[in-house]
This record gives sequence, C-alpha cells and structure tokens, in this order.
Amino acid sequence: MEKINAVINWSPVENLLLKHYTVGKSVEGTSAYPPLLLLKCLMLQQWFHIESDPELETQINDRISFKNFLGLSFDQPSPDHSTFSRFRSRLSKKAMAKINSEVLLQFTSKGLTINEGIAINARLVQSASHSLSKERLCKKKRLNAKRPKAMSLRTASRLNSPAIGNRTGQLKMMSLISV
Repeated sequence: MEKINAVINWSPVENLLLKHYTVGKSVEGTSAYPPLLLLKCLMLQQWFHIESDPELETQINDRISFKNFLGLSFDQPSPDHSTFSRFRSRLSKKAMAKINSEVLLQFTSKGLTINEGIAINARLVQSASHSLSKERLCKKKRLNAKRPKAMSLRTASRLNSPAIGNRTGQLKMMSLISV
C-alpha cells in the first residue's frame, strides 16, 4: 500500500472529491476528517472485501499498513463506522464514478492494476474437544494416510485456472469503491 500512495497523485483525486463533498468546511464545531482520508478508507474496504463499516473501523485500528496508507499515527483511532456510512451517503454515484475513473486512469497510465485481497480476522476460541494422546494421534495419521485423497471442486478449479487472476481465473477490472 506504500507503493499505491507513492504511485497515485492524490491532488487531482482530492480536488475532484472536494468539488462534490462540501461537509466539514465550516470553521464552527469540531474539525471533520479529511474527505481524502475517508475515501481511502472506502478503498481499503473494497480492496480487502471488508463487509461492514464496523469491521472496517476494527481493521484500520488493527493494521499498521492500513494506518500508514491513511496517514494515521498508530495512536490515532480510525474514524467511527458511522462516519464511513455518512461519507458514502453524501457523495452521489456520479461523483464516485468520476473519482473512481481518476484513480483507475492513474493506475492504467502507469501499467498497474488492482488485485483484490481478503482481510482476515482471527479469533481464539476455546475448544470443547479433548486433546488426543500421542499414541491415538499417530494411529489416526496412519489410517488417514491409507485413505485415497479426494480432490475438492475448489482445488480442481484452481488447477485449471491461470496463475494470475481472481477465483474464476478471469482477469477483471474492478471498481475502487462500491456505490
């Protein structure tokens, strides 16, 4: 994500954004989050398939790489999940399309594409099962080694798809932000 920050010229993106997002320009009240920061948050949500705004907030607070991409220091908290929702609702689909186009044009002009990833949240859960003794574990391994291995459909499809691409093996141009 450091490379994305280095490759993208954020000034034209921010200028486009400020034309369509007028919130937070008043000198009264508390200072608002910069619209570019909120846009980058939504980009992370799309790129890493983060399904909800509360989960996006959690992921930003948990990942140093996300904080660096957003320009937040480690001790600065993520914007609240409701801030993402309000930001998204205040931008029209037309504005989002223009902003997406600007970022994608910059990527394309530099010969780059965006690949999707998945943000994974791991949790420790206490198991109700009992651990196997070493002897029972070895016996179970021997039995499993004798059984023929079945190939799952997912494994079979991976073998038939090219190495580069998405789950279906197709290269795809994606939108930076869902609208």
